[in-house]
Amino acid sequence: MRLLVINPGSTSTKVSIFDDDRNIFTESIFHDAPELLKYSTVSGQLPFRKQVVLEILSRHGIDISSVDVFIGRGGCAYSQPAGVMEIDERLFRDTCGDAGGSDHPAKLGVMLAYEFGTEYHRPMFTVNPTNVDEYCDLARITGISGVYRRAQSHVLNQKGIARLHAEKLGKRYEECAFIVCHIDGGITVSAHLNGRMIDGTEGAGGDGPFTPTRLGSIPVMETARYLETHAPSELEAMCSRSGGFVSHFGTSDSEKVHKMKENGDMHAALVWDAMIYQICKSIGAMAAVLGGKAEAILLTGGLVRFSDIVDGIRERCSWIAPVSVYPGEVEQEEMCHEVLSVMRGEKSSRKYTGEPVFKGFPWDSEG
Repeated sequence: MRLLVINPGSTSTKVSIFDDDRNIFTESIFHDAPELLKYSTVSGQLPFRKQVVLEILSRHGIDISSVDVFIGRGGCAYSQPAGVMEIDERLFRDTCGDAGGSDHPAKLGVMLAYEFGTEYHRPMFTVNPTNVDEYCDLARITGISGVYRRAQSHVLNQKGIARLHAEKLGKRYEECAFIVCHIDGGITVSAHLNGRMIDGTEGAGGDGPFTPTRLGSIPVMETARYLETHAPSELEAMCSRSGGFVSHFGTSDSEKVHKMKENGDMHAALVWDAMIYQICKSIGAMAAVLGGKAEAILLTGGLVRFSDIVDGIRERCSWIAPVSVYPGEVEQEEMCHEVLSVMRGEKSSRKYTGEPVFKGFPWDSEG
């Protein structure tokens, strides 16, 4: 069985071909922010990203008609439970329309899988999209009645790494307590307890550390003052595409910014180190969520290739729990493995309901 796995990120498009469990190839193409900011919306990137996928397949001599199953990373529809979900017209429509209230590049995985799957009449799935919601109720409440925090994070990679680390400990993910940090073009930090992500930062929603492409948490009144001279669409773009390094330096290329720091650029050094500092603050928050009982802090994502990021987190946070590093991601393998389990009848897939996991509290309907 041949599977095509499509994984669009905020600064990259990653494509894999698997023949059953065997990885035929994986290739990732980096996109600097100015290239993607040519498109006014993430959905507008669809033709560009589709061409990137087709060019990658062509380079590897793969005829797309030979693919048996299309798998796309997902997000932006209404919140969903964890697991494998079938991609259908309703999920495609709600993903395109950002029904869940965010506009994250991961959505393009579902959109591309749907386009290819319908064209070639093949099954299509998404696995643990960014909008999986397993929050505890305490994590939802804000200081504004009826306004709630949303679950939006790198669920796919975080759960994959957490399962991997649990196996190394000789345990099941469902019996562990971890703090997991995905650190790349987007950054999210989450508390995992007994197999559920009970709290975390909403990376693409103006929450948590700023990143190469995202603005991170900003005091509300400073945001309000910013909007006095800027359009809401500008702020929205900075939540996922034009904040962070892009705002400071005009690029999302971490190699360039890190090189600036190494060459003595004070601005670059301060911004880079502040990003590490903010990651550590979020880790501390998740440690409190877990009542100081975290068994490990797990660092994953492309940016953990920079030793100063890992060293900075160890220096500030190793008192909380042991720090383990998993460079890169396991997203491609996780998507392939989970969908193969469904195709072999070992697991069941879900159908998208078009309704969010969390629909409010009882008092929201009063009055």
